Parts: sequence; structure tokens; C-alpha cells
Amino acid sequence: MKKVLLVVVALMLTIGLAACGSKNESSNGNTQNSGSTNTTTNAGGDAALSGSVLAVGSTALQPLVEQVSTKFMADSKYSGITVQVQGGGSGTGLTQVAGGQAQIGNSDIFAEEKFTDADAALAKDLVDHQVAVVAMATVVNKDVTVDNLTKAQLVDIFTGKVTNWKELGGADEKITIVNRPSSSGTRKTFEKYALGTQSEDLKGSIQEDSSGTVKKLVADTKGAIGYLALSYLDDSVKTVKYEGVEAKEENIVTGDYPVWAYEHMYTKGEPDAATKAFLDYITSDEVQNADVVELGYIPVGKMTVKRDVDGNVTK
Repeated sequence: MKKVLLVVVALMLTIGLAACGSKNESSNGNTQNSGSTNTTTNAGGDAALSGSVLAVGSTALQPLVEQVSTKFMADSKYSGITVQVQGGGSGTGLTQVAGGQAQIGNSDIFAEEKFTDADAALAKDLVDHQVAVVAMATVVNKDVTVDNLTKAQLVDIFTGKVTNWKELGGADEKITIVNRPSSSGTRKTFEKYALGTQSEDLKGSIQEDSSGTVKKLVADTKGAIGYLALSYLDDSVKTVKYEGVEAKEENIVTGDYPVWAYEHMYTKGEPDAATKAFLDYITSDEVQNADVVELGYIPVGKMTVKRDVDGNVTK
């Protein structure tokens, strides 16, 4: 009887040890899938992310997202994540993230400004991640002698009431408008905060989808006028004051220069692990105090005023 009991106990111990070994073996290198993200446990026991993130939309925000994505992917902690950045305008970004074609929709405007009326429900599914502040400046060809424009003068230009720079104290030269398409967040920001009304797609004006192309056309076309995010400004174009106020950081953070907007990176619902890692990276102090400032944007934390979806500014 004792021999039988010993055999049974030995058999139970063998089965138990085998089960533990199998459990331990299966836990090493196990991969969990969540959307476009894989979480792998490496040999050191740390979770290593892998997956892909597509960020689409605003060309005003594009330079920042591109530069930061390159640094992000070069960081050994995120080497398993691929970030792809595309332009197309804020409207495109918001539409694609709402439709699930992209993980991030980059936008210069609030989603509620894009999705209205019958589409208003789409905005409720989107989560706003504000990563910077961008200001829009009026720019002209370098041969234009006018260096300050009032709100009324800008409205007259962009609605076709004024067509020659001599009407504004400049040389006798035709004004050529370089505008953005109606889907552009940059255009909506400029119209809302600089003009206070919609601009018109006038005959003879030029319409371009890319901020980079707008800059080139203004630089190459005599008498041209357009508008650009500060991140695109260089000495190839001339920046014009707005109501006597320069588009500079010290004037923007106080709200004295009114033509500015938040840069949004929208996700549909809460982001997956890879997308969250990238958003956390771009809002980190390291990126906010370096890349954001270097490229002409303003960290959200520097603003002494806030703006809501209706454009109301509060301290």
C-alpha cells in the first residue's frame, strides 16, 4: 500500500512540474495584438511596442510631425513602430481619422468646425490631443512695399474689392492672391481670425493645397499675397504686420496678435498603444522645448490665453 501511495505522489509531482514549465515557457516572448500595435516581451522582461501609425492632414503641422516622427523612430525604445506622415489639409485629416483610414488626423481647427449639421456626430467620436500653437502670417512678394495691413484692407483684398497695391499706398502693381482650398485648416484659421469672414475664390487668384507651394508661388510671383504658418516663414517672402502688430511669439502668447490656432492631433476614441506612445513623445518636455520652438511653433503651455471652439479668448 505504501508503495502505491509513493507512486501516485511521484506521478502528481511530475505532472505539476511539467505544467509549470509549460506555463513559464509560453509566457516568454508572448505577443499580444491590439489594433495596429503588437506588445512583445523581450529577454529583459520589458514591453517593446511595434506597429504602424499613419498621421494625415494639416500641412501647417506637417513639418513638426515629420521631424518628430524621424526622431521617434530612431529612438531604440520605439524602433518597432513605424510612423508615416502625409499632408492633404485639415479637412482630409479629420475625415480620414473619423473614417478609420488613419490613426491620427492632424488639424489646425477643432473637429466641431469641420463636422457640422448632419456630420456633427463624427466629432463626438474624436479625441483631441493639442500639441502646439501655430500662428498664421500674411506674406507678400518681396517687391511689395506695403508692410502693414488692417483687417478691413485684408478683407477688401481677399474679396476682390482692392486689386492693385497702389490703392493701399504701394506701387502700381496688380495683386495676385495665392489662396488655400476650402478644406484647408490654415485657410479657415486665417478667415476666422484675420478676416472675420470667408474669402472668395476670385477669378485670377491661385489656389494651392500645400503651404510649401504657397510660399514658393508668393516668392516667385510679383505682387503676390498669401498667408502661411510661422513654421514656413523664411527670407524668400516678406511678412506683413496685422493692424500694426507683428506675428511674433511675444504677441501671440498674450493674444495681442489674434491670428493663431491650436494644432490638434485627433484620434478616433482613445489611441492604441503605438499611437499613444507617439503622442506622448510629441507632447513631452523634450520635444516641446526643442523641436516645437525650433520650427516656429509655440508650446501650448506658454500661452497666457485660451481659445475655445467658438473663438472666444479667455485668460
